[in-house]
This record gives sequence, C-alpha cells and structure tokens, in this order.
Amino acid sequence: MVRLENVYKTYRGKAEAVAALDGCTLTVSPGEFVSVQGPSGCGKTTLLLVAGGLLRPDAGRVTLDGHDPYALPPEQRARVRADGIGFVFQRFHLVPYLTVLDNVLSASLARPSGEARRRAMTLIEHVGLTPRLDHVPAELSTGERQRAALARAMLNEPRLLLADEPTGNLDPASGEAVLKHLADFAEAGGAVLLVTHDVRAAEYAGRVLPMADGRLAQD
Repeated sequence: MVRLENVYKTYRGKAEAVAALDGCTLTVSPGEFVSVQGPSGCGKTTLLLVAGGLLRPDAGRVTLDGHDPYALPPEQRARVRADGIGFVFQRFHLVPYLTVLDNVLSASLARPSGEARRRAMTLIEHVGLTPRLDHVPAELSTGERQRAALARAMLNEPRLLLADEPTGNLDPASGEAVLKHLADFAEAGGAVLLVTHDVRAAEYAGRVLPMADGRLAQD
C-alpha cells in the first residue's frame, strides 16, 4: 500500500539543519496495522507527512499503490490523497460551526451525494456517535471529537489510514476506543500507519517500530 525506501528529510534553519528522517525504509501492506513509536521530535510526524504525499522528501523514494505521488502534479497528488488516504490528527481539525454529520460529510468535498450521506450515517453509528449527530464540536467530549474525525477520515473508503498521535488528547477509555477502530479498519483489509508515543498502541498493532533521531529500528 505504502512504501518508503531510504528516505531522507532535513529541515534547514538559519542556525542549524535538523535531520528529521535519516534513511528510513518502511512498508505497510493491506491488512496491516503498523505503529511507529518514539518521543517527541524523533521524526514521527515528518514520516507520516512524507508517506501521505504531503511533504516531499529530500532523497529516497515513496510509493503509494506502486506509484510515486511526488511524480504527479499537485492537483493529481491531492486527488490521490482524497481518494485513497484518510488522515487522523491529534487536534481533530473539525469545523467548529458544523455538526458531527456535516463534519463527516466535509470529506466528500462540495457536493456530498446521497450515498455519501448514507455512508456518513453508517460510520457515525459505527463510532457510537448517533446520539450526537446534530451536535457541534464544542458540545462533544474530546473522545467524541476524535471519533468524529475518524469517521470523517473513513468516509471516502480510503485504503490507507495515517494517524498522528490520535490518542494524545484522550482519556484511557477513549484512547482504547480509537485504537480499536483503527485495528478494525486493518482487520477489514485496510492499511494503518500510526505514529505515537502511546505504548498502548502495541496491544493493537501488528508491528511496532521504535523510532529515534530520525531513524527507524527493526520490529
């Protein structure tokens, strides 16, 4: 589904250069749940952005479904992301004035179809938010907001979910619920790449890869 081969990424400031990725190689196949674990600043988020076609690496190769997204024009690369990848972030990124239903439907762009609405309702039920259907984010708990964001990420039936610290703001029970939903997605044939410092993820992921100083260790 997604493969990184000997990928490098350096951030260059006025005073110094920081090697965020230092020769990382990683493959995540359909049906896999891979968790990359490490402390803040080790390169986890950079790894996720590069894997998702959002941040071009300095060197190395990235392939999604066997194709290099960075060889495409920006518009086509955006379409690849919209059609095949779901993103889940620590800070949810829900639209504050939209209801749960409309936030989930926002993934279908400007013209949500009847089928998109039916799928949104099914996903909202799956993550246990049907009673909150018409609530805006300010009326939800942090766990409910993350579950709404997860439903939005799955609306377009992505083949790959990329999750960046999705349990970082959650209480233990809510964090467990989100990890279970990610595991269910992988069990159904999707691919999941999670970056986190949450050790609980190891209970759900099929592979756990430690990361430090821009380098990925073995399983």
